[in-house]
Amino acid sequence: MDLIKLNATERNTRGKGAARRLRGKKMIPGVVYGPKMDPVMVSLDTSEFDKIVRDRGVSGLFLSLKIQGDAPQTKVVMLKELQMDPFGIEYRHADFQQIDMDTQVTVSVPVEILGTSKGVKDGGGMLQIIRRELEVVCKPGDTPERIEIDVTHLEIGDAIHVESIDLGEGVQIPHDVNFTVVTVVPPDAGEEEEVEEDDLLDEEEMAETSEDAAAESTE
Repeated sequence: MDLIKLNATERNTRGKGAARRLRGKKMIPGVVYGPKMDPVMVSLDTSEFDKIVRDRGVSGLFLSLKIQGDAPQTKVVMLKELQMDPFGIEYRHADFQQIDMDTQVTVSVPVEILGTSKGVKDGGGMLQIIRRELEVVCKPGDTPERIEIDVTHLEIGDAIHVESIDLGEGVQIPHDVNFTVVTVVPPDAGEEEEVEEDDLLDEEEMAETSEDAAAESTE
């Protein structure tokens, strides 16, 4: 796995007003934290960060973060949380967690569907993707870019469950129940709304953020 290089600048100001001024200068306020370091408040160039997000997405994003300041340092980090404005246009705040390449992490990885199922092609059924991302636990270097699921063999009524997905040695999908990832439903069920992963995510995970980050992201 290649680490993506990203530049950052250490900052000493915090709070809503300081964050608003940064965004006015096309900068993104952020924080870097980890079990073996004190939190470092940083700012990022919006255009540089946006290019990375557009090229690589935000899931499983591992970076070599070069922090300029009184004591320049480089940290290996993962993007833990990215806060956007209500319209999903402006970056509000970025949280980065320092990681150890030899320690397992929990990462959300996008699901990619391969092929057209028999139930859709021959029976007029509809493919429903229940989970568009799956959480995996692995070392950073073993993190897959995507989870490919071949659905060509699925007939109407068939489904693929999490326990049937093998990502190889060293990569696990934690789960308490054998939940459905993708299924083929009859034509008359096609009007039912497709379940999005966002509706299924743990609320505590979605709410995870530092108090400073939450304050800075609020106008």
